[in-house]
Amino acid sequence: MNVDRTSEQWWARLGGGLVGGLVRIGQGFSVTFRQIFRPDVTKQYPRTIPPLAPRAHVGRHLLNRHENGLEKCIGCELCAWACPADAIYVEGADNSEEHRVSAGERYAKVYQINYLRCIMCGLCVEACPTRALTLTNNYELAFESREDAIFEKWQLLDPPPPLGTAPGTEEGK
Repeated sequence: MNVDRTSEQWWARLGGGLVGGLVRIGQGFSVTFRQIFRPDVTKQYPRTIPPLAPRAHVGRHLLNRHENGLEKCIGCELCAWACPADAIYVEGADNSEEHRVSAGERYAKVYQINYLRCIMCGLCVEACPTRALTLTNNYELAFESREDAIFEKWQLLDPPPPLGTAPGTEEGK
């Protein structure tokens, strides 16, 4: 009689595990089958560039200037300290009367942003006391080498080109 009970328990365990396993497999396949019958969503980028929200600032950085042409950056290095990815390098120097670069006592002699490290979090913009650094809505950043991904000060002072005009986008049109 003990043999029959153990064989019954064995069949119960096998049947319960088998049914439970089939139920779990069915649940997993239900996700796949739901996706099969949904329409595809394909973006036609760069042929059609979707409009961004007016306050969307998700792209390349821009170093701003005052109306008189002087740089707003005073070389305080707060942006570099605030960057969690350590993507910004700033080397400050003192302004002189014969060579005035910014309105403050100091200016950024070297300003670099490594876009291979940048996570576009915007903490550098928040840390800037003079609003010298802002994020633009130009998100087309593609590089052919690691050196191209490090933007120098002269590149950051120039406004980025409009969306859809970056080098290489004419291939997709």
